Amino acid sequence: MKLNTLSPAIGSRKKPKRLGRGCGSGLGKTCGKGHKGQKARAGGFHKVGFEGGQMPLQRRFPKSGFVSRVALLKEEIYLSDIDKLAESIITLAVLKDAGLVRKNIRAVKIIASGTINKAVQLTGIAVTKSVRKMILDHGGTIN
Repeated sequence: MKLNTLSPAIGSRKKPKRLGRGCGSGLGKTCGKGHKGQKARAGGFHKVGFEGGQMPLQRRFPKSGFVSRVALLKEEIYLSDIDKLAESIITLAVLKDAGLVRKNIRAVKIIASGTINKAVQLTGIAVTKSVRKMILDHGGTIN
């Protein structure tokens, strides 16, 4: 093999379109751009969604919805999930270690779904009125 014999593989290098080289080429005169209009001209660009001055679709339709960034840091868990835990002192860290809440959660609230059959001590966790009553009835405490 010699350096002066090297060449690209057949078909790997496509020849460019030769625009404006006579009508026999198929791309003469208007060079494949058709007759007149914005797209035929130099710099004939319009932004995505442009409808010729008509109010664009994304602006005609009403906006809706809102996702609270604070809500992404809060979570609710069921009372029955607390009953399944082996620990009696339950904190946010215990719930994260058990896999009941995501690692980035900052606030947890226990809601009354299911029952509890043991005394637990809750620290730094919010509860509903019915959950508070159930925990206190079974000898638990809430801090």
